[in-house]
Amino acid sequence: MKSKVLAALVATMAVGATCAFAANPFVDVPSDSWAYKSVVELADAGIIQGVDGEHFQGQRNITRYEAAEMVAKAMAHMDKASVEQRALINKLADEFADELNNLGVRVSALENRVGNVKLTGDARVRFVHQDADDEGNGKTKGDDSWSYRVRLRANAQVNDRTKVTYGISTGNHTFSDNGVAEKENDIYTDRANVEYNFNKDWSMMVGRYNYKMGGDNAYGFLYGDTFDGAQLQYKGDNFALTGGYGKFKEAELAGDDSTEGVKTGYGEIEGFFGNGSAIGGYYNDFSAGDGFRFDDAWGAYASINLGTNWNAMANYEKYNSKNGNDDPEVWVGKLTYGAANFATPKSWDLWVEYLNADDGFDTDGDFIGSTDSWRNGNLLNNVKSWGAGIDYTFAKNAQFQVMQSFASEAKSGSNDPGEETRAQFVFVF
Repeated sequence: MKSKVLAALVATMAVGATCAFAANPFVDVPSDSWAYKSVVELADAGIIQGVDGEHFQGQRNITRYEAAEMVAKAMAHMDKASVEQRALINKLADEFADELNNLGVRVSALENRVGNVKLTGDARVRFVHQDADDEGNGKTKGDDSWSYRVRLRANAQVNDRTKVTYGISTGNHTFSDNGVAEKENDIYTDRANVEYNFNKDWSMMVGRYNYKMGGDNAYGFLYGDTFDGAQLQYKGDNFALTGGYGKFKEAELAGDDSTEGVKTGYGEIEGFFGNGSAIGGYYNDFSAGDGFRFDDAWGAYASINLGTNWNAMANYEKYNSKNGNDDPEVWVGKLTYGAANFATPKSWDLWVEYLNADDGFDTDGDFIGSTDSWRNGNLLNNVKSWGAGIDYTFAKNAQFQVMQSFASEAKSGSNDPGEETRAQFVFVF
């Protein structure tokens, strides 16, 4: 390949320059050369070493391996580089990622470098259809069944201990919106937080983040969405403790005609096993006006890997009512075979799920939380229901997912919910 990589380094980077009078080690670089000063500084920093220790041979084509060696050495001097120089090093590290890995240099280590900003995101196109229930209520096919959502994330590594995350989301738009731009002005900030690591085990996060009730390994029955708060976490190799406090920002929990907005203090304790299995327990103390019916809730989960291909998950939650009414409970069980990975084309999984939820989780027919489940409102309240699905990664960072409920029935009363079909394309970048 051409030596443009080296030229870029020489022309714009003197990251290791500490001595203005370092000796020129190359006999073929005259003192009147336009690159003389940069070449000497880069050599003095140990980023370049020439062909045989004496000759620079600036017109010679270099191999990708040689270029990767120079990038690796430049990465070691990132703390001395300017913002522009760091951006160039990051760009070159992406270009030579495979060669750097062969050299034993982890490109992911750049995430811990000062000034690194990483942009990520996802896009989803979804079809949802639910049959009418026994009273004729339910979704019908049409534009309302199709929807889309786009989210963007910016992750900035401020220093070795501090990371800032900012994200925006379009929210969920149905294809029937068909409005002009000003009618769809619901792009909102769904992430805005600072995370500080005291050491490798202790961390604190403050701001707007995603809160999944019960933690990452739980089902997230009542809530798994945008949350404003603060969280302190200890996470070791085999054990984790998490505590936090804040306010729900989505669904009826965030505030509507029946509630002024719900806050919660939460605590989680989890244990991890060498095969990727986990168990945990959690508690939520809710704070809200009279419109919110629950005082607190507790739950427990187990996610157990069975061999290399099977996973069994079980989750139980109980909610304690303020007014002495029945305290609703939720049971969820899920069995999965395989593992669909966005980074691995042709990877896939199959799963079957059972959910048993008491009456008491809706208001006027609407589910009160912003659940992390794939199900809709009346398939989460006063229901016993089975579900099955498949996830298939048809290309790198692109996945097709299908979910279907079946054998659903009301736990009390005779109005059984209609079955739900969901299919969606998800792209990450």
